[in-house]
Amino acid sequence: MFKPLSIFIGLRYTRAKRRNHFISFISFISIAGVALGVTALITVLSVMNGFEQELRTRILGVASHSTITGVDAGMRDWQSLPPLLTRYPEIEALAPYVAAEGMLSYNGVVSGTMIRGVLPDQEPKVSNLADKMLLGELSDLKQGEFGIILGKDLANRLGVYLGDKITLVTPQASVTPVGIVPRLKRFTVTGVFEAGMYEYDNALALIHLEDAARLFLQPDEVTGVRLKLTDMFAAPMLTQTMVGELPRGYVVTDWTLQHANFFRAVRTEKIVMFVILMLIVAVAAFNIVSTLVMVVTDKQADIAILRTLGASPGRIMRIFIVQGVVIGLFGTLLGLAGGITLANNIDVLVPAIERMLGLKFLAPDVYYISNLPSEMKVSDVVSISLISFFLSLLATLYPAWRASRTQPAEALRYE
Repeated sequence: MFKPLSIFIGLRYTRAKRRNHFISFISFISIAGVALGVTALITVLSVMNGFEQELRTRILGVASHSTITGVDAGMRDWQSLPPLLTRYPEIEALAPYVAAEGMLSYNGVVSGTMIRGVLPDQEPKVSNLADKMLLGELSDLKQGEFGIILGKDLANRLGVYLGDKITLVTPQASVTPVGIVPRLKRFTVTGVFEAGMYEYDNALALIHLEDAARLFLQPDEVTGVRLKLTDMFAAPMLTQTMVGELPRGYVVTDWTLQHANFFRAVRTEKIVMFVILMLIVAVAAFNIVSTLVMVVTDKQADIAILRTLGASPGRIMRIFIVQGVVIGLFGTLLGLAGGITLANNIDVLVPAIERMLGLKFLAPDVYYISNLPSEMKVSDVVSISLISFFLSLLATLYPAWRASRTQPAEALRYE
């Protein structure tokens, strides 16, 4: 008795047993539609967030959060750079590197490769390649011994194993009495790694920094310095700060620029999936419209009596808005419960379904990520809930407006 009249009657209409059971069935379908849409949205976006996080981790496990290079081809006296970077607490570690391209040859098989010269004792500070070794260790790269570590797919394509001798052909050429000949150097395979990214496993090869500098005619010179940050998402802001504060002659980039197209494509895909799956909620909202239109038609006599007792059109409108809001609210809450439960347990449910059906959704021999990672974000859950509830509220306006336009005389003429 303490509730406002419109809320009291609206809730009563919602829970009362209707004469028309078809209306009750449509109401149930509307709630189920909203719940299904919200569940699908939360689950799919969580899986896409998980894939994005997994790909970002794998990429940045080999790449770097930020990179400082010279304006020219190389960077001399790189040892003077670390003291300049001590003013930035965001920088956790740094390591120099030499980057170049070349061709590897073994038993008549030739393959292009990206050569990266590293210091074995400093490289683990900025990447996780040391943890990705399948054969050998990163520390097996010794200065002057010309050892080389290959990506898994690159090693398989060349058909090499530990201890095999392969030939590296560099873009530089040497002038000899017989003419200009390419620079060749024999390397010993000392390890194989698997980063989990085709781009690196298929083309990346690691050698010692000093060997790379000597081979590519860059004595006392490196390509740049790779940085690892305490927070990878602080890289863009830190990059802008360093560009303005470091001396001239340095170029600073970060992972958001180096892989901008890739992460932009992932973000666009996520937005498209959000819009497509939101159509499920929109269809459920249309069901709310049809449900309330039939309720208004079924309750014509009740509306007319309320009008003759002095209920205003606005109060009649609020009665049916309450009813639609209850449907949307229940659907959204059920969808939240289902989506959160499914997103948090998808790593258990998917393997169980795979065992039940006897198949693998993401075959390891085809996909580098063979499981379904999930990362549920509070911001996604909140935005999905608010949009779903808003659509449900929007769907109630037309039927409620129609109810408020009911004329008592016309509605009671045949009663």
